[in-house]
Amino acid sequence: MTGLESKRRIYLDNAATTPIREEVKQYMLEVMNGPFGNPSSTHQFGRKAKSVVEEARKYISKTLGCTGNEIVFTSGGTEADNAALTLAVRDCGVKRIITSKMEHHAVLHTAEALAKNFGVELVFVNLLDKGVVDLNHLEELLKEGTPTLVSLMHGNNEVGNLLDLKTVGTMCRAHNAYFHTDTVQTMAHCELDLSELPIDFLAASAHKFYGPKGVGFMYVNHRVKCHSFISGGSQERNMRGGTENVLGIAGLHKAFQLSIENMEAENAHITDLKQYMIDQLKAEVTDVRFNGLSDQLDKSLLTVLSCSLPCLPKDGMYLFTLDMNGVMVSGGSACTSGSQKGSHVIEAIDPDNQCAIIRFSFGKNNTREELDYVIETLKNMMVPVPA
Repeated sequence: MTGLESKRRIYLDNAATTPIREEVKQYMLEVMNGPFGNPSSTHQFGRKAKSVVEEARKYISKTLGCTGNEIVFTSGGTEADNAALTLAVRDCGVKRIITSKMEHHAVLHTAEALAKNFGVELVFVNLLDKGVVDLNHLEELLKEGTPTLVSLMHGNNEVGNLLDLKTVGTMCRAHNAYFHTDTVQTMAHCELDLSELPIDFLAASAHKFYGPKGVGFMYVNHRVKCHSFISGGSQERNMRGGTENVLGIAGLHKAFQLSIENMEAENAHITDLKQYMIDQLKAEVTDVRFNGLSDQLDKSLLTVLSCSLPCLPKDGMYLFTLDMNGVMVSGGSACTSGSQKGSHVIEAIDPDNQCAIIRFSFGKNNTREELDYVIETLKNMMVPVPA
């Protein structure tokens, strides 16, 4: 059977987006068929819609160990990242942003725009081997005393590296700096207790934990004094004007709840898949290397495995050929995988890497049998072309 005839559909791009849980779809349908009022209206239809939003806020804040007033619903992680950095500069007196060259473009491009348009100093912390943040360098930078926001992601979406949030947050507090972290890849996949973590801003997105696209939330610590970042209404504690996305927030709530309740079992399943894939790649694929810390289970996202594979003979494009054989993966961040540029993350940690990059990202629905098929497909692709 050729790739074009393949009926298989193996989805290994869960870091880009996850399929919506069936229970989430059903709950969203119930909400859609219920009272359609505006949450700002005082009549019974409005109050019902408002209760959907506030029940979501209450559950999320209780689970994360914060207050409802600290949760602001957004259109997703990108908006939350943009808002956090902009608010820190506009309302908190931040004159310098410290980040890394491995961050998502939602952070990097926003920081660059703030530097260009508002004269904010943009500083990149050094990276050690495999893209590990140099915490000694970070502390040296913080000692300079400039009003600062540190923006470092919890889990890297391309190579999976995890950051010690408590260590970085504590360091920031000790030097009176603000700390923002993008938890888009880790929210509802890892345990987070904001009552114990010194974090000022946090970003999350529902479609990364089996919820709908176009909705997420930002956490703003109560000690941070900010004003509206979208004007036009008093919604979201006067922070984000505009009628709330009731249906999306309902889906976010249900997806978050189910992911929290099933976290232990689903993480165990995904851990097994990732270790199996690592072992099979090492055993069956010649010259495979792993990028960042993605092959170290205790130091990386369970969902992400980034590989460097030898370049193929002509007509042997990995992503295209895998797709034709029913296997869906990415070559790095989904936001850049369609461009001709290489990954800025790989460039930051391994600028001499000339290999093909594949990111396998696992989800709760994947199986070992699927991974066997992927390995076999890769092996067939790498057979030398006859002279």
